[in-house]
Amino acid sequence: MKEKFKQIWGKADDIILRYPMVLTMALVAAISSVVAIELDTQQNQFMVTKLVMTACLGISLMFAVKMLSQRIGKEFLMQILALGILAVFFYVLPNSQRDFTEAYAFVLIPSYILSHLLVSFIPFFGEKRELNFWQYNKNLFINIFLTAVFTGVLVGGVMLAILAVDNLFDLNFNEDLYPKTFLFLAILGSCFIFLLFNDKGLSQLESDSSYPQILKFFTQFVLIPLLLIYVVILYFYFGKILINWELPRGWVSYLILAYSVVGILALLLVHPLKEDSTKSWVKIFSKVFYYSLVPLLVLLFTAIFTRILEYGYTEARYYVLLLAVWLTAVVLYFIFIKKPTIKFVPVSLFAFGLFALIFPYFNAFSVAKRSQKKELEKVLVTNNVLANGKIDFNKKIKNTVADEVANKMDYLYKRFEEDYIYSLLGNEQVHRLKKTEKTGYRDIHYSILGFFKYKTAEPSAVKHVEIYTLNSLVKIDGYRYMARVQDYEQKGINIGRDKITLRNNLRNSKPQLLVKLNEDQSVDLLPFIQRKLSEYQPQIERILVDDISTEFTLGKYRVKILFGSLTKEKLKNDQYFFSDAILLIK
Repeated sequence: MKEKFKQIWGKADDIILRYPMVLTMALVAAISSVVAIELDTQQNQFMVTKLVMTACLGISLMFAVKMLSQRIGKEFLMQILALGILAVFFYVLPNSQRDFTEAYAFVLIPSYILSHLLVSFIPFFGEKRELNFWQYNKNLFINIFLTAVFTGVLVGGVMLAILAVDNLFDLNFNEDLYPKTFLFLAILGSCFIFLLFNDKGLSQLESDSSYPQILKFFTQFVLIPLLLIYVVILYFYFGKILINWELPRGWVSYLILAYSVVGILALLLVHPLKEDSTKSWVKIFSKVFYYSLVPLLVLLFTAIFTRILEYGYTEARYYVLLLAVWLTAVVLYFIFIKKPTIKFVPVSLFAFGLFALIFPYFNAFSVAKRSQKKELEKVLVTNNVLANGKIDFNKKIKNTVADEVANKMDYLYKRFEEDYIYSLLGNEQVHRLKKTEKTGYRDIHYSILGFFKYKTAEPSAVKHVEIYTLNSLVKIDGYRYMARVQDYEQKGINIGRDKITLRNNLRNSKPQLLVKLNEDQSVDLLPFIQRKLSEYQPQIERILVDDISTEFTLGKYRVKILFGSLTKEKLKNDQYFFSDAILLIK
């Protein structure tokens, strides 16, 4: 037992010495994720989360550096370069959670994919050892699968043990212990387990070994049947399009890409069997697959450009188009090159992905922003909404057009194009829009919709209108008492011998919203609500307004009520709702 322990410790010691930077990145990510849960303030929490995202990228990046250094040396120099890349990545991410919009998904996801692609080919860049390249990636693939299994057992077992101790001994652990344990073990534990499977590094990973029959079974009896299902569906759909002479649906793009990815994966998994004369099905499959993609590529490009020409580029459409171009390059390469290499698949995908991320002017973000600006200007010009270069919000406009304008401006706002947006707005709108920047979300969709005063609803549109305000501060100068509606709606407010109550009968057949004094004097707020909501056309979207308040006399008191929002629903009868009301009394 003692010898076994020494052997295990010795192996762990070797891993620490061989992969110090990889483990450092995993440790930083694991500790930071635990700290992020511990922190209370959102701003500090996000800064630590940035560190987690950067360190997670560093795990695969440092592993790629290690693999390359085992081939060519110069490890320290490459580690410095990798740290520089990580520093740039950290800098590119925003400093506040408010600015961390969905646009950053198109930075994070491609970056992580590219770092893993780099691992797959970097030690063989310029090398011509095809079988070693395949063995290397096959072993990585198997080790990743085993790591997932081992990590799942480890994390599940430890968390179950904590739960058992907590319940059996009534220790009442803090609930944060469970996510902290999960994240720490899932990040650092999985990294360490993966490195244990790769303890000797490149020499172990690329060493020749027998072909795993499980891969052949998986390809022959799982992947290929899936491909047959996909291709039958796609070809029938292709025939339907030709017969009906209609444009393809956008969703078909994802199915074609799925078919392509699964097919290429299947070919890569059985690549060593290609030269085996007893495995003729592999050769047939490899030839048929790429030719089967040719008509589907036509369908793919048609579907993509149908959406792009109609709505313009977004990051998502850009990446789908990029994948289509890459897929075309792969098909042409394997059809026309006499002695193709499977390294072309990850290397070409890495090159295309890197182009989309960082190439000036033509990267995904630059193209998408330019395209959406043009689309926005086209909508404004087509609907004659521009006046002297500014949007005329007093002009009558369809709900659908207003929504399209709001969507595109919100899209650009989330890509930090404030100056461009402000250039289309008047001073009043700019002032009101800047007030929304104090909120916790980078979202101006409803604000832009609220600027349009005369929106015409479609006949089938929902008869709904809701106005709201972002005023979180209430001026109480000159007033002696303040109360929220929910505080006194049930029991009322006692001021000396007087009692002020609110009776909410808005849902009755004869709706009223009464503010009552001693049950003998009252003011009905419903006329104010009706008058306020009548200023706006029915629409699905919420409308941002500056103020929703009214002031009135109730006996010897002067009362002001401020609403957070007002809503009108047109069903059989008009129904009214309010929220976040505050009473000021003097």
